Amino acid sequence: MKRIIITIVIVVGVAVLIGVILTNNKKENQAKTDIVARGSGAVFVRTSKVSKSAIELDFSANGNFAAWQDLSLVAENSGRVTRILVEEGSRVNRGQVLAHIDDEYLTLELQSAEDALSQLRTDQQRYESSFKTGGVTQAQVDEINLNLRNAENRVQQAKRRLSDSYIKAPIAGIINKRSIEVGTYVSPGTPIFDIVDVSRLKLLVNANESQVVNLNVGQPVKIKTSVFPNKDFNGKISFIAAKADNTLNYPVEIQVDNSSSQTLKAGMYGTALFDMPEQAPNVVIPRTAFVGSVSTNEVYVLENDSIARIRKVTAGRILGERVEILDGLQEDETVIISGQINLVDGTEVKPQAEEEKGQNTETPNKEENG
Repeated sequence: MKRIIITIVIVVGVAVLIGVILTNNKKENQAKTDIVARGSGAVFVRTSKVSKSAIELDFSANGNFAAWQDLSLVAENSGRVTRILVEEGSRVNRGQVLAHIDDEYLTLELQSAEDALSQLRTDQQRYESSFKTGGVTQAQVDEINLNLRNAENRVQQAKRRLSDSYIKAPIAGIINKRSIEVGTYVSPGTPIFDIVDVSRLKLLVNANESQVVNLNVGQPVKIKTSVFPNKDFNGKISFIAAKADNTLNYPVEIQVDNSSSQTLKAGMYGTALFDMPEQAPNVVIPRTAFVGSVSTNEVYVLENDSIARIRKVTAGRILGERVEILDGLQEDETVIISGQINLVDGTEVKPQAEEEKGQNTETPNKEENG
């Protein structure tokens, strides 16, 4: 019994102690809140002068060069490879014969199909003559005509399979890989050659939503590469995705002519330099001026050099660390860019000296996508 009483006393004592601590903390927090609410204590903040700056929309984006066409050629017939007419690295034209597959069985198949077709044509003539004299019925004539058409189709199929024994290049390009040797047995779907067309290349880059709205198909783009730092390449935008990817960026393809020297290779790195038209100066403020995030469209404005006033603004384009303001601020007003967490509307503030807070009126930097 004594032990139970002691335990109860200890529990009650701990509970009372916790209550006292919580009460004291609440009083301290309330005191701090009251100070801010009453404006009886000035809060140190950093500020920035609202100004108009020339907005530069130029940006660069890094990416990889890809072949204009990259084709994996596969066998369409079964058979043994009897001849190979090209090597890896060979330049080929569209329609050029690259290799030959043994066609003995295919030739016999075509001959058999042609013989069957010839026999059916003879039978058809006989049936038509007999039909005129009543020797056969219309159903028998229809059946022989159907068999004749099927035989003609089999001949065409046999000719196609025989033609496919000569493996031809479907595109012009370079043999990047050869997967067969003379004597190799292939079946439909067996990889044979990889052909790439690098007479033109595609530089694959990404642009965010504020950048992609200023791009157009056919727009010229200057391109730099790390392997040829002193040489500029010219390209033009050939494709802009209509939908963002999982990173909320829009894939952009830039066509680059590589036919003269073909110095660029698929897989190399490149940097696209997008040169945009000069924009008229507009009001911009540091991104840190927004309460919480840009999407809140709220900033604190310094009033009478000592009072913080909350204000609704309309944000425009996000330009790196600065944001365009479409409405709600005038040039030469002052916004608070640090210390907003301690503020409510009407709080007395004490801006830091100019040399401590630094200057924040530089022109927005160019953006770069990696």
